[in-house]
Amino acid sequence: MIRNADLFTLAKSGINASNRLLNTTSNNIANVNSEGYVRESTTFTSRLNGGVDFGFTDRVFDVFAQNQLRRDTSLVGEAQAFYGAVEGLDRVLASEANSISQSMTRFFGSIQTAADDPTSMPARDAIMGEASAMLNRVTQLGDFIKAKEDEAELQIEQSVARANSLINQIGDLNEAIAVASGSSVVDTPSKLLNQRDQAILDLAEIVSLEVRNSPNGDSGLTVNLTTGESLVMADGTFNVFAVSGEPDFTNRQLTLQTQFNSPTKNESSINILEENIGGGLGGLFKYREEVLEPAQRSLGKLSIALADAVNTQNRQGMDYDGQFGGDIFNIPEFRAINYPQNSDLSLGVKGRITPGAGADVTNNDYRVTILTPPSGTPPRYDVEIAALQNDGRPQLDTDGVPITQTITVTAGQGVYNAAMGGVEIEFAQGASYQAGDSFLLQPARVGAVNLSLATTRAEDWAFASPIRINRSIDNLGDAQVIATRATNTEVAPGTLNASAFDGNGGFQDVATSPSSVFGAPVTVRFTSDTSYEVLDNSSPANVITTVSGVTDLNNLIEQAKTSGSPAWPADFAALTDYPGYDLSLQGIPSPGDVFTVEFNTNGFNDNSNAVALGELQQMDFVRQSNAGNTNRSTFNEAYSSLVGFVGSATARADVNLEAAKVMQVQSSEWFESTAGVSLDEEAANLIQFQQSYAAAAQILSSAQEMFNTILAVAR
Repeated sequence: MIRNADLFTLAKSGINASNRLLNTTSNNIANVNSEGYVRESTTFTSRLNGGVDFGFTDRVFDVFAQNQLRRDTSLVGEAQAFYGAVEGLDRVLASEANSISQSMTRFFGSIQTAADDPTSMPARDAIMGEASAMLNRVTQLGDFIKAKEDEAELQIEQSVARANSLINQIGDLNEAIAVASGSSVVDTPSKLLNQRDQAILDLAEIVSLEVRNSPNGDSGLTVNLTTGESLVMADGTFNVFAVSGEPDFTNRQLTLQTQFNSPTKNESSINILEENIGGGLGGLFKYREEVLEPAQRSLGKLSIALADAVNTQNRQGMDYDGQFGGDIFNIPEFRAINYPQNSDLSLGVKGRITPGAGADVTNNDYRVTILTPPSGTPPRYDVEIAALQNDGRPQLDTDGVPITQTITVTAGQGVYNAAMGGVEIEFAQGASYQAGDSFLLQPARVGAVNLSLATTRAEDWAFASPIRINRSIDNLGDAQVIATRATNTEVAPGTLNASAFDGNGGFQDVATSPSSVFGAPVTVRFTSDTSYEVLDNSSPANVITTVSGVTDLNNLIEQAKTSGSPAWPADFAALTDYPGYDLSLQGIPSPGDVFTVEFNTNGFNDNSNAVALGELQQMDFVRQSNAGNTNRSTFNEAYSSLVGFVGSATARADVNLEAAKVMQVQSSEWFESTAGVSLDEEAANLIQFQQSYAAAAQILSSAQEMFNTILAVAR
């Protein structure tokens, strides 16, 4: 039989219950401004024999609202980190004070002005001044982007350190909560739970995560990345982030260091896809991979293409000293980065841009892998060259196939081997390389930073063409010369790059030319209005080939190379660009009309190459696509595309940030509607609990009076 409680027991339990309720309400009011505090509530059940049980104090919140708040906090963290970084880059690139486009316009404008008077030294000096100013603008912008890259790497390291600290804290709190929960059956360890939830929310700002209850049914929580990797286990064990750069130590990559302590300690590393990690850390990686590094390489590609185009055109002219033109800009060479697994990390590989191939340069990096052991003398290797995106993933062509190239290279000091993308590679250590060794080349990454002037002499600008065309006074037709062009002025007999120039103000004869039969092709003699012969410079001249069925008079020597009979001499055709010049006519020639190529001796008033230099601004030299598409744009178009690319990313980031903030406000209000402390509600509870306390005390007082009355009667 259950015995009912007496008045004293009922009153005592009521007072204790009301006191606990008052304490809970007071605690809520006191922590109204405490970060991470979750409102508490005490609930009671009645005893079987009357009265109130001890009760249970727990936190009040909606777990679905809490999870949504964590997700939205990750979105805001990612959007805020991305926008904060990209906005600074956009502000500098879009500024007129930093515009490379204006510098390029002034530079080419000074060349066009000097072309009006190619002998004017003040005009030449003005070009040097504009070239120096343009170069300073390019290198300053390149240095700025490099500084932003270093800043992003530092922010990544700091975010990783902060995340690891929170992961450690959550693991410790998991253990502490397990201990505290086991020692009390009437209260939850609210303070520890609040600290854990706040730490998880802070971690959600850095990475996107998922939180689940312990599978053991206890108070522990497991914290995982949304990609599935575990950060904190329910028993308090945890894994931490680590950053590494393989092979590029300046480009941090994210891994997760896992630890297994039983039965023996074992550590391993799990690679993480940075684009899926979310949060502030994901925003930094997204900024680096999707905006900063593409912008850095686009600027480098533009700088290389511009410098190479000017150098190439200047080499095709004759300077103020009557010499063939040289380079105006120094295009930087670049050293490869060794992959950590290489057989000997002291081995090096060096690259450079092939002269005249600046228009082939892309944003890609290149992984160079030795495929075979060395063979022969000098040593030769088969190597694979794979185009990579700036994040290390394979670059795919327009058909979705990775872009690779397998070539046989010769190793040796100063021996450069042509590869794709306008790159030449030197393997200076000869036979020391081993099959499987890999190296990372980054041609465009340093293009803007290390560019420099190759000369400070205004006389080195080659404004004159090295050739002129002599139209015989005996010509009867009305054909006139409309264009001459020099494409190769290399005086390098015995090499593939040799031209027909002899270096002494003339052209190669039979004794010095690549052929033992013909001298340099210098004369075009028409046999009809639709056919002509190409003759060398021998005396008497030898007919090299005859071209028939001519429909236009453009590039006559080139037509002779491809359609002449007999065929163009094999010794000439074997060279890269021989003879290195050509001419075009307009009009109708008559049989016997003669046009002869001559060296432009004392042609200082000639401005033909200056005009060609000025026209570079309107020509397409910058490659647009990395995936095999050879479409190109002008220098100004390329820079405008770079500015537009960063500006568009900034605009999208701004919109995404505002949208994420709105979602976070909504989820925060949802969560606070249950977990937040309402002073109005607590004030009402305070009055209610005070009244219940007073009522219970009145019961106790009444019971005391009744007891005293009974005692008095008994006496």
